[in-house]
Amino acid sequence: MGKTIMTVDDSASVRQMVCMSLKNAGYSVIEAKDGKDALGKLSGPVDMVITDLNMPNMDGIELIKSIRQQAAYKFIPIIMLTTESQVGKKQEGKAAGATGWIVKPFKPEQLLGVVKKVLR
Repeated sequence: MGKTIMTVDDSASVRQMVCMSLKNAGYSVIEAKDGKDALGKLSGPVDMVITDLNMPNMDGIELIKSIRQQAAYKFIPIIMLTTESQVGKKQEGKAAGATGWIVKPFKPEQLLGVVKKVLR
């Protein structure tokens, strides 16, 4: 059975692109439209989370903090996939518990390269 990755983004087109890239590489995907939606769908085995930073209801930083408070998901890789590239935002993400950072727009190969690197 392939690994399960949750993708969280308020943009349906970004979710679709991430989802397609991951499914084509053999991963199972759970989609969520924002942080609150993601927390509601976070049950059972999830091997990794890929989240946007700027979203309504709950942003990526808050989502990461919430995920890190749950024992079952304390150590799973969480990748930020966002248009933000400022050092301050990256430090904030890292402090919250982000494993890595990918700046949009991204290439599917780039995304899969990061996923393979952190999901060993």
